Amino acid sequence: MSSAGFAIGGVTVENPLVLAPMAGVTDLPFRLLCKEQGCGMTYTEMVSAKAILYGNKNTQELLKIGEAERPAAVQIFGSDPEIMAEIGARLSEGPYDIIDVNMGCPVPKIVNNGEGSALMRDPGTAEKILTAMVKAISKPVTVKFRKGFANGEETAVEFAKMAEACGVQAVAVHGRTREQYYSGKADWDVIRRVKEAVKIPVIGNGDVFQPEDAARMMGETGCDGVMIARGAKGNPWIFKRSLEFLRTGQASLSPSREEVREMILRHGRMLIEYKGEYVGMREMRGHMAWYTAGMPHSASLRREINQIETYEDMEKLLSERL
Repeated sequence: MSSAGFAIGGVTVENPLVLAPMAGVTDLPFRLLCKEQGCGMTYTEMVSAKAILYGNKNTQELLKIGEAERPAAVQIFGSDPEIMAEIGARLSEGPYDIIDVNMGCPVPKIVNNGEGSALMRDPGTAEKILTAMVKAISKPVTVKFRKGFANGEETAVEFAKMAEACGVQAVAVHGRTREQYYSGKADWDVIRRVKEAVKIPVIGNGDVFQPEDAARMMGETGCDGVMIARGAKGNPWIFKRSLEFLRTGQASLSPSREEVREMILRHGRMLIEYKGEYVGMREMRGHMAWYTAGMPHSASLRREINQIETYEDMEKLLSERL
């Protein structure tokens, strides 16, 4: 399998592995850790174009990126073509390499607003958004969507062709419908069909949890990039191990307990530096639960994790339990 990268417009992605945008997970510290482990490209968490337009304070933190994580895409969502084009153009003056549009989010409050995966049922509006954005933005515009909205509604191939015709420079396809959310099995065959239907790069997404999965997805679908989502939670090493597998056909061993402990401590320090100890340690509870999932006594460990309030608490717990 090849570990060669690909290009999105004039942006070079050095290898095929990209970190998916995940709300509440892929903040700046986590993205930097994944990048250090070999991730080829990162995406910000999804940001509302309207929230940026109205100067919502919470969006400022979501929009921060680090020079070390580039190439990086900023991902926005919305349903108004004018607002999406205006905000996309404003963001394109910033440090982002790519402006990505979310048309796949399954969350009810976003779908009920006509945003995210709701746009798969409204290709006319989706087309207006993408056309307006490509016209207004000099950097590459990309879009992420799903297999379709509901089971039996497989519209991804037509959607991808429409996006390409609008001037979109790459598509990312999650092999599940909106109806499936994250349950059941991702359909990789739809990724293959999208790849066969368009000339622009196609990034496959869904069910990549092991290095072998990344190689298998590339082999079965011909996709240019592999987007890793839940498989990266508590596991930034998946990028390093998957790259090794793509290069050599063998992946290194999973990280030792010592390596896991060191990564948790480092992640905690970065979160504190970025968000302060109070917020950082509360957010770290979720990450720690992912880092330690599947370890012996992880249920009782999780209970103790949820009591952590300071870096010292975290250090003490890790020295006793890990």
